[in-house]
Amino acid sequence: MLGIGLVNMLVALDQTVVSTALPSIVAELHGFEYYAWIASAYLLASVVTVPVFGRLGDYFGRKRFVIAAVIVFTVASALCGLATDMRFLAAARALQGVGGGMMVGTAFASIPDLFPDPRARVRWQVVMAAAYGIGTAAGPSLGGWLSEHFGWRSTFLVNLPVGVLALYFIWAHLPAYRHVRTGEVRIDWSGAALVALVLGAFQTVIEAVPKDGLTPTNLALIAFVAVGAVALLVCERRATHPIIPLDLFRDPQLVTLFTLSTLSGFVMFSLIFFAPLLLQGGFGLSPQEAGLLATPIAACIALGSLVNTRIVIHLKKPTAILTVGFGLLVSASVGLAFATRATPHLWLELAMAAVGIGLGFILNNLNVFAQEIAGRERFGITTALLQSTRMVGGMLGTSIVATIVNHRYAAGVGDALAVLGAPGAARWQPQLADPRVLIDPALRGALTTHMKDAGLDGAALIEAVRHVLVDAIHLGIGLTGFAALVAALCVRRIEHIRFSRAAAVAATPAPAPVE
Repeated sequence: MLGIGLVNMLVALDQTVVSTALPSIVAELHGFEYYAWIASAYLLASVVTVPVFGRLGDYFGRKRFVIAAVIVFTVASALCGLATDMRFLAAARALQGVGGGMMVGTAFASIPDLFPDPRARVRWQVVMAAAYGIGTAAGPSLGGWLSEHFGWRSTFLVNLPVGVLALYFIWAHLPAYRHVRTGEVRIDWSGAALVALVLGAFQTVIEAVPKDGLTPTNLALIAFVAVGAVALLVCERRATHPIIPLDLFRDPQLVTLFTLSTLSGFVMFSLIFFAPLLLQGGFGLSPQEAGLLATPIAACIALGSLVNTRIVIHLKKPTAILTVGFGLLVSASVGLAFATRATPHLWLELAMAAVGIGLGFILNNLNVFAQEIAGRERFGITTALLQSTRMVGGMLGTSIVATIVNHRYAAGVGDALAVLGAPGAARWQPQLADPRVLIDPALRGALTTHMKDAGLDGAALIEAVRHVLVDAIHLGIGLTGFAALVAALCVRRIEHIRFSRAAAVAATPAPAPVE
């Protein structure tokens, strides 16, 4: 469990440490046109590999894949630290994403192999939550400190000691369980290729359509996704050992859990990405102040998971904890959607804490509930699909909320310039339409100086634009609150999950360990 916890910390660190180093990376390597690929190359490779290796782990045992994942991820981290240009870095990030996808698809599914009893599994999930919380909480400040004192390359190289520790614990202590099977397993390579193509194209569509609209290229991509999805359905129906067993989607309980996972990703990533923008760009707080106010999200994920382990196993209807979790996300979204610059910081911290505790009640329980419904033969693919749907929900949430915020903000800046009667509004519109001017003091100072030279009250315009950004983000966060409310209502569709130790042990044959 220490090894799997360190794997989880690797994933969390990589998601947060690198983001703070991106400006330094671009400044040294140039190639701003590849900026988005530093993040999307990792995400794309990860989304594609999660379901594939989740299923292979079901067939051939998970230990070998977890070891391979740590090695690939650690080697790719070293390559990222040695990158000489942005294209090399993007390719190394894609390889890192392959390792990350293998980790998520196999390491997390090793937990039910170790703990067949769901009650014990719920208790041990706190290790995962604590590792994720530490990695997420430490990531931004660690990334900034490393970039400032040792350069941006150190933000990738910090993965090496964590990866070596994880590799030792997994190699030495993770049992090599392999489930007894009769007959030959025929790997569904066609299904794996179609999963990769469909998910990759779908992610590209999610990123491209809000940015460029329904261009001919994007319409062609949408058509490709539709045709690929149909081909995948046909392929998986014919396969003897499908990568994605379609009968999983015939169970309404599992479909509901996959839906909840998508909605949780939608809400979680939207709030994590846009709450800091609200605090810095909208309320004018410094990065340090905003970081302190946002810290309860990461810290309270671990706290929520710890509280969850104490109460969920004693509930007559354990799924009720999901309703509480999504209810906390609704209340946090409402609180942030109505927050202003005059809102006391304590209230903002309480809203952030509600986000963290709500996620602590949701994320681990979705895994445990889905594993109970799917059964041991499908632990890997079920866990992998939950992770994939969460990432897809995150991509949808950030893209949709970003589109809403960008359009509302751009339109509001034009209206503010018109209302204030700024001469030469067309000249100032592009500069004010970039939210960085509200976050970067040097950029803002230069712009207000230029405005003053032109006879404008730059400070008043900046304040007006801040109000526009706050209103735009409020609308986006309101949408996340609605998504959380829909999820809370969907929880009622899940039935008959009970944490009974005797029933669990009787119904779950122990796998055969393979040395």
